[in-house]
Amino acid sequence: MDLVIFTGLPGSGKSFFYRTHFEKTHLHVSKDLIPNTSNRDRKQQKLIEEALSQGKSVVIDNTNPRVSDRAPLIELGRRFQAKIIGYFFDCTTKECVERNRKREGKARVPDVAIYVASKRLQKPEFSEGFDQLFSVHLTPALTFEVKPL
Repeated sequence: MDLVIFTGLPGSGKSFFYRTHFEKTHLHVSKDLIPNTSNRDRKQQKLIEEALSQGKSVVIDNTNPRVSDRAPLIELGRRFQAKIIGYFFDCTTKECVERNRKREGKARVPDVAIYVASKRLQKPEFSEGFDQLFSVHLTPALTFEVKPL
């Protein structure tokens, strides 16, 4: 059983990567999919706990920019003895802004959200508690280059 944690800016390809690599095998948990509630973090935690308690693998598809954002997720995964796998979406702010501008409707975020996330972005490290770490880059041909970090 895996707990997969994505880290990357909006527009870096995280949701697209989920659909192409994990959709058939892992539950998709994203704050973007949780209706506005008073505590989206708590709702997300509950969804993850329910899945892991049933032995299901989970992908957490959020920006998760800081060590402090990832720590409670890693702790939760450890509690259920899940393998903790991180994917860092290595993408420049400029690339993310350009991709975001091609989005429509609710999928598009304000540019400022990308700039704010980029200032907070901390590359994940094994010392946080990951069992495996990968770097992901979305190519212009819309394929992914995945390498161990």
